[in-house]
Amino acid sequence: MNIPRKDWPSALCALRASTVKEVLASLLPNFEVRDVALPQAGLGLLCMRDSAFHESYFIGEMPVARSEVILISASGEESRGGAVIVDDRAQFARSVAILDAVLAGKLTGWEQAADLVRRGIEVRQLKDIERKKLLAATRVDFSLLGQEDEEDDEE
Repeated sequence: MNIPRKDWPSALCALRASTVKEVLASLLPNFEVRDVALPQAGLGLLCMRDSAFHESYFIGEMPVARSEVILISASGEESRGGAVIVDDRAQFARSVAILDAVLAGKLTGWEQAADLVRRGIEVRQLKDIERKKLLAATRVDFSLLGQEDEEDDEE
């Protein structure tokens, strides 16, 4: 799989949670899962930088969930995974972190997890196409606006 690791969580978040948890349920019997820290959900501040004065300011809050796990396979292989997602479901973040560890360590069932990521990427691409179509449909051409004024002046 040639999808960068940084894109795995967002691809998995594009899928239905029930689909992700279904695949995860089939993989979990193969591993012992240890939480590095308990999964957490809360609010994060979205920080932007002013383009004129280059000063930071906060434009608002967004829900954030994070989880970090260590997976240990039956053969003793260890793999570490984590996820920070823009969502308020801590357990879903844990599911994404576990799949991240499975993929990163190429542990048993990593092909199923890779298939999920591929499907998530496809869903994201379809949503991007829809957004671009909506944006194109709402685009306003202001270049004609000045011509109407000039025509009125000529009369």
